[in-house]
Amino acid sequence: MNKSLVFGWITALIAMLGSLTFSEVLHFIPCELCWYQRILMYPLAIVLGIAVYRNDTFIYKYVLPFSVIGMALSGYHYCLQKIPALKAFETCTSGVPCSGQYINWLGFITIPFLAFIAFTIITIMMLVLRKQTKKA
Repeated sequence: MNKSLVFGWITALIAMLGSLTFSEVLHFIPCELCWYQRILMYPLAIVLGIAVYRNDTFIYKYVLPFSVIGMALSGYHYCLQKIPALKAFETCTSGVPCSGQYINWLGFITIPFLAFIAFTIITIMMLVLRKQTKKA
């Protein structure tokens, strides 16, 4: 069993469960950008889980586009929250504002920041997996 693959799956699983905890247990209403991040993360938990079960080391080809786009989207979302000048470019038009912060741990850890870290870890694990697979 490949450690990079397992670590990527565990990261996606924790991110998905954390997201569901924020919305279903703590009753935080996701903004529009949060929904897009969920659309990118939730399938990764399933696809990477199946890949771990089958030891499919070529899954990186399908995971990398999702994780890289997720990194970009969550990075943009985090910047909307932390850079006041960017609020003029906010895309959320109804409901919860994308610049809102349900959590702000240590002054910089917000939900989009957590998503960015998860997408980054998954991306790194898939790049490592790709390198390992090409050597084999």
